[in-house]
Amino acid sequence: MTYKLLETHCHLDYLKAKSLEDILDDSQKAGVEKFLTIGVEPDNFDAVFELSQKYPKIYFTQGIHPHDAKLATEDAFQVIRKRSSESKMLAVGEIGLDYYYDNSPREKQIEVFKEQLQIAIEVDKPVVIHTRDADEDTIEILSEYAPKMKRKGVIHSFTAGAELAQLAIDLGFYLGFNGIITFKKAENVRDIVRLCPLEKILLETDSPFLTPVPHRGKENNPSYLPHILEKVAEIKNIAPREVEEQCYQNSIDLFRF
Repeated sequence: MTYKLLETHCHLDYLKAKSLEDILDDSQKAGVEKFLTIGVEPDNFDAVFELSQKYPKIYFTQGIHPHDAKLATEDAFQVIRKRSSESKMLAVGEIGLDYYYDNSPREKQIEVFKEQLQIAIEVDKPVVIHTRDADEDTIEILSEYAPKMKRKGVIHSFTAGAELAQLAIDLGFYLGFNGIITFKKAENVRDIVRLCPLEKILLETDSPFLTPVPHRGKENNPSYLPHILEKVAEIKNIAPREVEEQCYQNSIDLFRF
């Protein structure tokens, strides 16, 4: 079965197992019409932008991941602001908090997260949020900033608790789900899929990470997105076509592909 899909979160500049042309071809054969490749730190801002300029179906974001918050500078923030005028820059991201790895000091992560939320408000773009083991601070920050945002965003690769999930939904955010929902030990994440209204779900791969079953052990890529769609349908006990239609519309509503 072929679906109509939009890849809402991938890192195309990180893929190595195949040529990008082959990956795009395979993905389009699987029904993926467009791709959102994600900026994560100043050194890859240009890489994702240039991919969007070279390939008609690729769009991009600009943002500083919490792992790289220590690399944030005013110049980097200015690049995000400047690039926001590009028609193919669909969001500010990947931004947020990660207290699992603590690759940057938590105080710096919070500072950089808030600064980029403010930028998103200024340039009227949605945000792509990463949060891990930081539910309490994420709840506090989103509760402060979300009311100021005309366009909200997505908490991608959602693995947090039900309290954050419900707050995000109530504030108007989407939740992004990927190959994690196919993992044997991820029942907690499948519980959130059950909790989340279909109208607030986005499908993603987070390629090259988090390869779904049955392709574990291989580099992930957007051609595996149908496995995520079908797993959501299985978890929610609904038809795959229902997931296809609603999640496609969700992606357009948020990112304006």
